[in-house]
Amino acid sequence: MSLAFVVVCSAWNKSLPKPKSTVDFQKVSDTVRIANDSIEYEIIIIEPGFDSWLATAKPRNYFSLVYLENKNRLWVSEWNRRVLDSRYNQNLYEMRIDYEPHIRYGFEVNYLLYQYFSYFQQRYKQRL
Repeated sequence: MSLAFVVVCSAWNKSLPKPKSTVDFQKVSDTVRIANDSIEYEIIIIEPGFDSWLATAKPRNYFSLVYLENKNRLWVSEWNRRVLDSRYNQNLYEMRIDYEPHIRYGFEVNYLLYQYFSYFQQRYKQRL
């Protein structure tokens, strides 16, 4: 089984050039990147099949921001616990996700993170 992904919600290096738009949304192959300079976050998801799965996911207007934030807080917490727990497959839970509950990441990053967790659970038969 091959798994290649990075999910990061953390501060940028301040020396990097910041995008001109409020939200910079890019898709390259199965890489999805969202960036916002106003709160200095970046989320990058690199996962084979995720981009095509995302195209069939429930639309953005299906969810409220509060719902997405609550689910992501729970799922990130469980994910990070599994990163540290050797009972779980370390090939699935390679990296900690830096998601701070007191930071308002906005709708787009919460939507994408939620969809990634949904995809991950379905594809790898995991329950967060």
